[in-house]
Amino acid sequence: MVGFRDPGGTVVGEKIREILLSTEHDSMDTRTEVLLYMAARAQLWRERIRPALEQGRCVVLDRWLCSTCAYQGYAGGFGMDKVMSIADDSLERVRPDLTIIIDVDLQTGSKRLGRALDRMEQKGDAYHEKVREGFLELAKEDGDFVVVDGTDEIDSVHQKIVQIVSGASFE
Repeated sequence: MVGFRDPGGTVVGEKIREILLSTEHDSMDTRTEVLLYMAARAQLWRERIRPALEQGRCVVLDRWLCSTCAYQGYAGGFGMDKVMSIADDSLERVRPDLTIIIDVDLQTGSKRLGRALDRMEQKGDAYHEKVREGFLELAKEDGDFVVVDGTDEIDSVHQKIVQIVSGASFE
């Protein structure tokens, strides 16, 4: 098994991550966000994910395309269909075998951060409620999504996820 963060995981991806999350770029347009996230993913796919899959390894990511659908597509108003269209043109594989959404309310999520907020996190409660709605909407539409109640203790949430992954069949 190998794990990567998205955006990031490559030299190019980490530079894009810095741009996306820096509070210096608070005027960044949603369209620009979508394209930068997709560019970082394309690089991560080519350099890390595809080679790992070709070696028969299990790949775990902290985020993938559904994050852009929820954040920029749904909450940002860009459109989830438009995000998917760009992904289809940019990525060799857009859908993972399994997506686990750890669902928490804003208060619980905020308490767990324990650090200064990045540019995306500073977008406010109304935006983040829309992001949550976007993730839950995606989960309703796709059978490869599992929603886990993330308000439990972190160890309990971890155990639930381990059970889900252990019981999943991957093709």
